[in-house]
Amino acid sequence: MKYIYIIKTQIIKSMTYEFNVYGNIIMQTIIMITSAYFWKALYKDQSMVGDVDAQSMLTYIVISSALSVLLITNVERRIEQSVAKGTVATDMIRPVNLFGMYFAEDIGSIIALIFQNMIPILLIGSLMIKAPVMADIRALPLFILSVMESFLINWLLAALFGMIAFRTMNISALLQVKKHLIRLLSGSIIPVWFFPEGVANVLNALPFVYIYQLPLSIYIGRGDWVEHIAQMKIQFLWLIALSVLFYYVQNRATRKVMVQGG
Repeated sequence: MKYIYIIKTQIIKSMTYEFNVYGNIIMQTIIMITSAYFWKALYKDQSMVGDVDAQSMLTYIVISSALSVLLITNVERRIEQSVAKGTVATDMIRPVNLFGMYFAEDIGSIIALIFQNMIPILLIGSLMIKAPVMADIRALPLFILSVMESFLINWLLAALFGMIAFRTMNISALLQVKKHLIRLLSGSIIPVWFFPEGVANVLNALPFVYIYQLPLSIYIGRGDWVEHIAQMKIQFLWLIALSVLFYYVQNRATRKVMVQGG
């Protein structure tokens, strides 16, 4: 119940920042439309590139823009603020788990953003680019499960990155680098299958492609069910590995803060 209350409070709080909502919609729309024109130019004289046709690639762009809303996290900022203000030690002795509280806050923000940002972006994308119809509606359960796991992987990476603040305090510049690096390496802007084979093999061995590219590949139908399920197994293994690493780093950071007093 404590975490549900935090989620509800965060939803109400998120609904009050209208200017940020409009700014995010405008920025994401610009990126989405620019990307669409880029892919239209690339496909101008070709019917297929990377085993994907132009219409599927436009769907990829629209859904990628929508997913970017679900993958917004604030845990890094919350950790940084808590460390900078010196309240991290007192936050840790509250009757709720510190990172559980951050997770609940992010869930609340995302629920609000679904209505504030995601739905408008989908409507704009449908009107200005292409209606993002799923290639095979039977794959919808796989897509939803993959999106849930991609959110958790993204959140764990954000939380792990945010714990750098326990040592450096100010991570604002690093956050911007991390944000754009993940968008690039995850296939959000340019799918990994367009990269040179050697680079693609390296990226496929990292967790980033399981944040954006896997659910997007399922949505546009690139690959068959056997391939998708095999990739989702790897996605789940990454989720387990990052959970274990997060648990270890969190315990070390917590002990250090409680010993040193923040």
